Amino acid sequence: MSGHSKWATIKHKKGAADKARGKLFAKLARQIEVSARGGGGDIDSNPTLRTAVQKAKAAQMTNDAIDRAIKRGTGEGGGESYEAIRYEGYAPGGVALLIDVLTDNRNRTGADIRSIFTKMGGSMAEPGAVAWQFQRRGIVVVDGAADEDELLLTALDAGADDVADDGGSWRVTCEPSAAFELKEALEAAGFTVLSADTPMVSDNLVPVTSTEDAKKVLRIMEAFEDNDDVQDVYSNFDIDDDVLEAVAG
Repeated sequence: MSGHSKWATIKHKKGAADKARGKLFAKLARQIEVSARGGGGDIDSNPTLRTAVQKAKAAQMTNDAIDRAIKRGTGEGGGESYEAIRYEGYAPGGVALLIDVLTDNRNRTGADIRSIFTKMGGSMAEPGAVAWQFQRRGIVVVDGAADEDELLLTALDAGADDVADDGGSWRVTCEPSAAFELKEALEAAGFTVLSADTPMVSDNLVPVTSTEDAKKVLRIMEAFEDNDDVQDVYSNFDIDDDVLEAVAG
């Protein structure tokens, strides 16, 4: 969990290019649209939509864009019909991967996912072969300059389960339903929140010790993330901080 979380934090600190930011917003809008179509456009009565909207706001997506996505989902603004699919497999070195997609063409997306696995030295797995290693958690990453004792007290009062040193930042974990409320509570208390999300995480970590092996793992993850239909990519790699920094550089 710490490796994947750390990599996400490094990318967040470096900042996203406009193209990458636009791609993220497009994926978030699709999540909102599907959530609204499945459970209605009222965030108070649709917890899946509420989480999708909170995630979009955490990424600084505008309220207008969020509203348009909700309207498309409820049939007020057109929009496609998307299907949620989860693919499972392994990156080079036996690192587990979960790939969540929303697609309007199952055959096209399935072929794309299989092609990425093949070209990047990974392998697809049967449903359930990888997913059992993961569970969804709320993770809020706070700038490492925060005082540990103050952060711990504030976080626990706001519903956190744990605060851990993640090497230059603090990783605050909680139930997934509490992640974005926890983010708001920490920001209100004056802490600098770097990110907040509800990823699938694993305690069954696979060590990746060399820069070359790390590049292979991160390369296949980024190839999946670049696919327009892929919403999230989760992994269980554990890469040392210095190796991650070297790869990021």
